[in-house]
Amino acid sequence: MDVVDKQTRSRMMAGIGSKDTKPELAVRRYLHRLGFRFRLHVSKLPGKPDLVLSKYRAVIFVQGCFWHRHANCRYATTPSSNVTKWAEKFGANMARDARNTAALRDAGWRVFLIWECGLRRKPVEKALEWLPGALLNRRRYFVNWPLATRGKT
Repeated sequence: MDVVDKQTRSRMMAGIGSKDTKPELAVRRYLHRLGFRFRLHVSKLPGKPDLVLSKYRAVIFVQGCFWHRHANCRYATTPSSNVTKWAEKFGANMARDARNTAALRDAGWRVFLIWECGLRRKPVEKALEWLPGALLNRRRYFVNWPLATRGKT
């Protein structure tokens, strides 16, 4: 049972933005402070990545655990009402994410996924200390952090 009425819940969910989220802003500030320059939400690339570092042929998605279904994450909960609708929504989100990631990798981009839960646990500087080295390293990586599953391609 929801703690708020249907209209209030709808208004709350509609107010959740997809750009300039708190985790995304933290990653942007961190990289900018280190001297990395990037473009934001480039619509010509699949999925409109949150950050595009053309110089390093890398894109970064800062993913919300709830909307993008971070596996085994405590923040990836499923609402108890209208379960079928939510399952379809989450399934579509995950399929779209997989398509976009595959298209970017096929086009020669290195894709970095940073999950919001990884930025909650510790200071951003500590949480992302691996990122500058990964960006400077020209090998092609797919990084799904905080799982630390770095697979060479």
